[in-house]
Amino acid sequence: MIEFSNVFLQYTKEFFALYDINFKIENGEKVCFLGGQDSGKSSIIRIIAGLEKPTKGEVYIKGIPLAKIDYANDIKAGYIPYKGSFLDRKTVEQNLKYVLKLRKFSEAEQQALINKVLIDFKIEAIKDTKAGALSLYDKYVVSVARMSFREVELVLIDNIFKDLTAEENKKLMALLKKQFVKPGVTLVYAGSDEDTAKELSSRIIKLEHGAIEK
Repeated sequence: MIEFSNVFLQYTKEFFALYDINFKIENGEKVCFLGGQDSGKSSIIRIIAGLEKPTKGEVYIKGIPLAKIDYANDIKAGYIPYKGSFLDRKTVEQNLKYVLKLRKFSEAEQQALINKVLIDFKIEAIKDTKAGALSLYDKYVVSVARMSFREVELVLIDNIFKDLTAEENKKLMALLKKQFVKPGVTLVYAGSDEDTAKELSSRIIKLEHGAIEK
């Protein structure tokens, strides 16, 4: 599914965010990149998501070079960044509708799908809340709800448990397991807590200062 071969990511002459990264992730694997601040874990997620370009090296997704990946057609991917990504001045319902409009659903189909996820994810009470006013936990739940509009084969998650309470972590973990820890879904998670990593993934790759620990 994913392969990094001798990947470097350099922001300045002196600083490498990633240094000679090599790994393979098989289809359906659940893998965590574990490390502290500036370990490079989020950089790996961002490269896979197409948000960063390696300075050097090769990245393949489904055997296709990263530079040639068409994220709209080549792969069904979902991405939950740290602190989420929304149209902050739009309500939860408007954010959900925006995604469906981009995918050319009719008005009737949009409303039916939105009504379903509002109930399934127990977010009816916040449907008229502007995204910018949501709690961090609610942003993550809405992110998962938004991803449920289509089947995904690759899920990228960037350190989302970091600033949640223990109870919120427990509920969010249960939700992620229900939605994405299943056969055929490849999950790549960047995290800083080993217990969380073990619960969400079957393989842990530890990073320090931009390199994989030996």
